[in-house]
Amino acid sequence: MSKVQFPKNFLWGGATAAYQCEGAWQEGGKGFAVTDLLTAGTRREPRIFTEEVDPNLYYPAKLGIDYYHHYKEDIALFAEMGFKVYRMSVSWSRIFPNGDDEKPNQKGLDFYRSVFKECKKYNIEPLVSIMHHDTPLALAKKQDGWVSRKTVNDYVKYARTLFEEYKGLVHYWITFNEINMTMNYFGDIFGAGILSNGTTIVDINSASSDTLAPEKQNKRFLALHHQFLASALTVKAGHEIDPTNKIGCMISSEAHYPYSCNPINVLAAQNAMRKIWYCGDVQVRGEYSYFAKSYLEEKGVTLEVSEEDKAILKEGKVDFYSLSYYTSGTECLDQEVDNDSGNFNIGASNPYLKKSDWGWAFDPDGLRWILNEIYGRYGIPIFIAENGLGAVDEVGADGTVHDEYRIQYLIDHAKAMKKAIDDGVDLFGYTWWGPIDLVSASTGEMKKRYGFIYVDLDNDGNGTLERKRKDSFYYYKKLIQTNGSCIFEDKD
Repeated sequence: MSKVQFPKNFLWGGATAAYQCEGAWQEGGKGFAVTDLLTAGTRREPRIFTEEVDPNLYYPAKLGIDYYHHYKEDIALFAEMGFKVYRMSVSWSRIFPNGDDEKPNQKGLDFYRSVFKECKKYNIEPLVSIMHHDTPLALAKKQDGWVSRKTVNDYVKYARTLFEEYKGLVHYWITFNEINMTMNYFGDIFGAGILSNGTTIVDINSASSDTLAPEKQNKRFLALHHQFLASALTVKAGHEIDPTNKIGCMISSEAHYPYSCNPINVLAAQNAMRKIWYCGDVQVRGEYSYFAKSYLEEKGVTLEVSEEDKAILKEGKVDFYSLSYYTSGTECLDQEVDNDSGNFNIGASNPYLKKSDWGWAFDPDGLRWILNEIYGRYGIPIFIAENGLGAVDEVGADGTVHDEYRIQYLIDHAKAMKKAIDDGVDLFGYTWWGPIDLVSASTGEMKKRYGFIYVDLDNDGNGTLERKRKDSFYYYKKLIQTNGSCIFEDKD
């Protein structure tokens, strides 16, 4: 196959999140986020949320991969791979320890300024998630997280602080990571910091838990509405403070297929996609979907949206759509079939797709499909903020990590991206999740490794924290150097 490159200024890079990598959870004046108090789990054993620190339990966020003390080394490794962009998150509770403090924590501001300057040193553009699953614990306790409208004001104050503090250093922003996570039971913790629903177990094998409890659903969709308002107000503020800012949404956007052509399965797949469009329509179009009323009624949810709120949403439409894509889902209502679990999504096992050790279906064609669906619906630039493979890596006697499976995953998905671009999709960047091993959000494991960089740390927090380059490190470096053309030469 002849050489084919991606667009000239395509942004290649990697993505991390503060609560999964920083550690130093009480250092430098930081307060707790709700996700800091999630215990370690496995694919079969759920993570547990505790409102207070239990000295008998292990919390992976306490150490993360100690990025807080290793960020210069890690960013240097990212630069060695040739990163054009580094998508990361700022911890709200590192800037405002209680979420609503009168003044920001200077040590927190200084830390992130140092991180951004380190990126600039290597000509890496930071793309910053303002909130990535880490509602301050103090706000969760004080006002039930995002159930309270006051949290909107607290968040916007925090966002304005970032815009003003880092003007000139950061130009790309994301308001909320995977905002549609708030629609699910695990969104009580990951999405919205809702304590009154009593969610203490985060289990990827029970992703549909209590979906029929209207009183809990009401709180989640009210919290989500407040996040929409916060996002819109933040977009407006970000443009006012620095007109060069580009501010996007970020939505978990897996493809959903019918298990068969039985119309009830086709309709089930269409309905599953509405968890994506529900959020996308508000953040991109500035208004709730035509189907929002009936969608909520089916869940027993009543949501009042005032004329003032409608105006806010219209004025705060995002500049670009970013997404996470790992796998696809298959909807089946007409027969009993095997189910998959992975990344909190449950659906029928697709007989045409292979799966990872954690039950995720490998589906690069689904990435091309969803990119076309998103661009066809919204027509704004798209950024892939997360895509990657969690796997068990073995370190050889000579210290090497041969992860051919990760390289092949990268090649297959990069080819799908290029096909989507050739289809006409305006895709301007891609960040692999996570370029360095970090704590898995769904299971709290280190064993489930994503990185091109190996971190010597086990599930119990034991290890030297030494960083090692895997084989995939060198392949991603080559991919970036060739602007993607190597994927059409290798591994065919």
